[in-house]
Amino acid sequence: MRRLIRVLIFVAIAWSAYWFIAGYGLRAALTGWFDQQQEQGWQADFSGVSTGGYPTHHITRLTNPALADPVNGTAWSADWIEFQSPAVWPGSQLLRFAETPQRLSYFDQTATIQADALQAELQLQPGVALVLEKMAVTSGAWSVAENGDAQAGGDNLFMVMAQTDFPEAYTISARVEGFTPGDDLRNLMRSATTLPQAFDTLELDMAVTFDKPWDRSALEQRRPQPVAIDLQLAEMKWGELSLFAAGELDVDEQGIPTGEIAVKAENWRDMIAMANAAGALPDQAVDPVTRALNFLAGLGGNPNALDLQLNFRDGFVALGPLPLGPAPRLILR
Repeated sequence: MRRLIRVLIFVAIAWSAYWFIAGYGLRAALTGWFDQQQEQGWQADFSGVSTGGYPTHHITRLTNPALADPVNGTAWSADWIEFQSPAVWPGSQLLRFAETPQRLSYFDQTATIQADALQAELQLQPGVALVLEKMAVTSGAWSVAENGDAQAGGDNLFMVMAQTDFPEAYTISARVEGFTPGDDLRNLMRSATTLPQAFDTLELDMAVTFDKPWDRSALEQRRPQPVAIDLQLAEMKWGELSLFAAGELDVDEQGIPTGEIAVKAENWRDMIAMANAAGALPDQAVDPVTRALNFLAGLGGNPNALDLQLNFRDGFVALGPLPLGPAPRLILR
């Protein structure tokens, strides 16, 4: 019995020593990363740091963290952020965010984000590079406001990015239930005033291959850039409006996509009216586009539904036979 007690005491002392050493290492790594960003010209600071979770976890909380990248003009701040990991493996991180408003800025635009139980799960491979295996972001009710005006909100949020058997390829899924556009967006699309308050469906499922895996260099150096996109499903249903899309794109070094995306739209005339009200479709283009799409819809047998293809070629995009203009550059900043 005495021997067993001695063994247990030894194990407890050894584990405690490991826990405190590992906790100190995690704490030093987090605070050291902020110091490195300051050396690169960022604003990166916090007002306090604490460690807890003994004996099964390491929980490190940063109080009043603030990050700002002067090159991209982006900034983020919050009341606190918490990093939690099992004591046996710090590469499995759970990030918890304050339920008080967070502030996200892009140049002179500042938005406040309020979310219930917002957290991010990170699964990292062992090693110095900290390659991302999986990232999941979940939240309860959330909202985004700008200058006190609601811009968007939802009942919940679910996003997952998971590495495949190919290190550079990731599956990406997203779903928002009860997505509610703010008054500014509804006013911008004047035809949206008769639509329900919230979307019925807002979902995305795709696989993206990047030019390198996502690892710590994505924050410290440059973001991985997409080279191939397999859009398996993008679905939006808002009252009588519905939109489905699927297809594949290749992306060159300049971010120019090439490929086809199949699109199916129901009640497409309302979508044209909304695009015109939002300024995305000029007044002089409304009648020609409506006539052309009306002809194409008639070929499919249902005048209220369109079954077309977005064609990306030579830096331009066309909807079926209708040229839409230059294709967007798919570059992650």
